[in-house]
Amino acid sequence: MSTNITTGIMDSQTTMRTVMISVCSAVSVGALLGVSAGLLALEFDVLRVWFGAKTVNLPMTAGAGAIMALFQSGIWALAFIYPSAIEDSRVRALEAEKLREEAAKLRASAELGHLRSQLEPHFLLNTLNLIAGLVTQNPREARRLLACLGDLLSDALRDADELQTLDQEVVWLQRYAEILESRHRPLLRFQWDIAEDARQVLLPRLLLQPLVENAVKHGALARPSGGHVQLCVRTEAARLVCVVEDDGPGMAHKPARDGSLGLKMVRRRLELRYADASVSFESSPAGTKAIVDLPAALAEGGSSVMRMARVANG
Repeated sequence: MSTNITTGIMDSQTTMRTVMISVCSAVSVGALLGVSAGLLALEFDVLRVWFGAKTVNLPMTAGAGAIMALFQSGIWALAFIYPSAIEDSRVRALEAEKLREEAAKLRASAELGHLRSQLEPHFLLNTLNLIAGLVTQNPREARRLLACLGDLLSDALRDADELQTLDQEVVWLQRYAEILESRHRPLLRFQWDIAEDARQVLLPRLLLQPLVENAVKHGALARPSGGHVQLCVRTEAARLVCVVEDDGPGMAHKPARDGSLGLKMVRRRLELRYADASVSFESSPAGTKAIVDLPAALAEGGSSVMRMARVANG
């Protein structure tokens, strides 16, 4: 970016130097013509008609030179300098827009990193609290789940990329669900309905984890008898649609769960990554659905059926 700015400054200085030389040249030519005409009028009576006077003296000659200089510089400006100034202004506007876009990308990248750094400690704290409840009740199971948590953290921190395939996300979530089911057995059950042609679609890492956590805490476990959480994923017209559904009591008398940190991060990560992605909620006494809709961008080696669907819709 600094190189672009330096280049822009040098181009601006070159343009200003060219304009100044052009203006000085136009003024000099105009003044020379005016003075020459005045000097010639001193010798030739026929040229005095141009001055509108019977006699011509040196002050009139100087005035004619000044008038011709202004006239010539005006013509020069209209013919050469004005178009050049317009083009220079257009180039400057394009450069400024490019710099704004680069700055916006840098801000978005920094915010994505910040959101992810918030999400991982948030998940870690909640999961450790779950395992802590098993330490005295079932130490062997607590040790097993701690090993499982180690695998989860290893997977989460192994790759710094912001995106991962849905298949990788689902495998991670199934390990996470194993911890939750063990902690709340027999009150909690998970179901998985993942379309095969959606498994190689890319999405932000751990995007669905806060939605699953939310469905467990405020949905399935909100009923005394427990409940289940289902993740259903489909591709529809080159888009990925992920539905996290629970059979809890719903949110009929208050807004769907928009206030938690995890849900705010899901919405903000989608806003930063995609122009046309969304997360919405449908709630009733029979349960709540969290619906994530985003473009179905395939990882390399994805299914040819999905790739052709993307080309047809692109």
